[in-house]
Amino acid sequence: MGTNMTKTAATSVPVHPLLAERWSPRGFDAAHTLGEARLHALLEAARWAPSANNSQPWRFLVTRRGEDAFTRLLDLLNPGNRVWAGAAGALLLVAAETVGEDGRARPWALYDTGQAVACLTLQAQADGLSVHQMGGFDAAAAREAFGLGAALTPVVVVAVGCLDAAAELPEPLAARESAPRTRHALDALLLPAVPGPEHRAA
Repeated sequence: MGTNMTKTAATSVPVHPLLAERWSPRGFDAAHTLGEARLHALLEAARWAPSANNSQPWRFLVTRRGEDAFTRLLDLLNPGNRVWAGAAGALLLVAAETVGEDGRARPWALYDTGQAVACLTLQAQADGLSVHQMGGFDAAAAREAFGLGAALTPVVVVAVGCLDAAAELPEPLAARESAPRTRHALDALLLPAVPGPEHRAA
């Protein structure tokens, strides 16, 4: 089984350990099998994410290592992701239903789908699993390869598995794996409350 590694965030104030300890590894245990019950729990967590008008626009294509669909999805990843993602227990292609059954656009579908993946990620952290989300894949090829309709927009591929801190990775990925986690300062993320036109001096 894989070796553990912790990279707890140095937060400015205490936050829940599920948030502080979550990170996105590339080193997965290629001998680990993601069981049905644990995978089901991840998808159930995503199912209960909030969404605009309860539209629930997220859709998941689930593939497990060893399956033909896993290999086909792996082949659609950018080369830098392909070198490590094959060791994950599962790869999920996440799509957003950006057009409803009534033909009307769903402007918040991408946002809502991101919330579903966030819920999945935290459930994985709670269950001792690791998740790495990848935007580096051929979305057009994924649409064709898996027969996604025009209403579905491929958003991200999610690797799920058991962390293996001893997994061998090529550079510069190996250096990134052990590097400390960083974020912008909180102040840099806050927008100023600029006065509206009616309050500005003439």
